[in-house]
Amino acid sequence: MPIHQPSRLLIVDDNKVNRIMLSRAVENLGHSIDTAENGLKALEKLRSGSFDLVLLDIEMPELDGYQTTLKIRHELQLNTPIIAMTAHSIVGEKDKCLAVGMNDFISKPVSFEKLRERIRHGLGVISTRI
Repeated sequence: MPIHQPSRLLIVDDNKVNRIMLSRAVENLGHSIDTAENGLKALEKLRSGSFDLVLLDIEMPELDGYQTTLKIRHELQLNTPIIAMTAHSIVGEKDKCLAVGMNDFISKPVSFEKLRERIRHGLGVISTRI
């Protein structure tokens, strides 16, 4: 059952199992998805398509989530909402995510309810940070 009108989300995670699980959860919320296995692939997809929200793993090869966000904000000049995902619950991590231009933060493992809440929030807020 969709929480809003269907939106298009990009899921960026280097772990294939995480991408599959997140994809199924997001599709169950009524949204369409595309996936990327690293920050470089995510930038390619963002250059060629339009997304309403990005779920972005912080720790990835090629470009990590921080570097990817900086490129999204500064090079691509997109204000697409970005939700950071990480398995680390390090104090200050959320502040660091917000400081580079991410809009929100969710810890892994991601619960379906928390994911639904964060996506709902992200789709209702358009960042003005660039």
